[in-house]
Amino acid sequence: MAHHTKTQMTTNQITTQTNTGTPDLSLQSAQTDARKYFNNFYSGFFNISAEANDAITAFFEEYTQNKTAAKNLAASVIYTAQAQNIDPLTILSDFQRLPKGQLNSYLVAFLNINRVPTSVLGLKESTKTSPYITRTILL
Repeated sequence: MAHHTKTQMTTNQITTQTNTGTPDLSLQSAQTDARKYFNNFYSGFFNISAEANDAITAFFEEYTQNKTAAKNLAASVIYTAQAQNIDPLTILSDFQRLPKGQLNSYLVAFLNINRVPTSVLGLKESTKTSPYITRTILL
């Protein structure tokens, strides 16, 4: 009979202030690294109902057609909304009312509210090439 050991994923982040991921804030993790405890001492814990989380994630799944991207966008929107003391479902309803094609601009502006200036998000607009020029380019 084979013996299986359970492995636990850990992260080396020591603060909840992050732009890309979330640290392990479990009690066991905090007890093993005092820096995590003290760096997160004044940080608030953000809680959201499963229904609200699922609604926001489903909206972004439909928008992005990618489950991983949807989860990351949903988490970012929830974190930003709660950091600003705004109900995440209010933000979702605002996003749902936007005309098609305008969500990216509003999403970038919303997510930049809490970001540090060194990691501000932006949009890349590609230049449109004239079809007459494209037609003359040989491959």
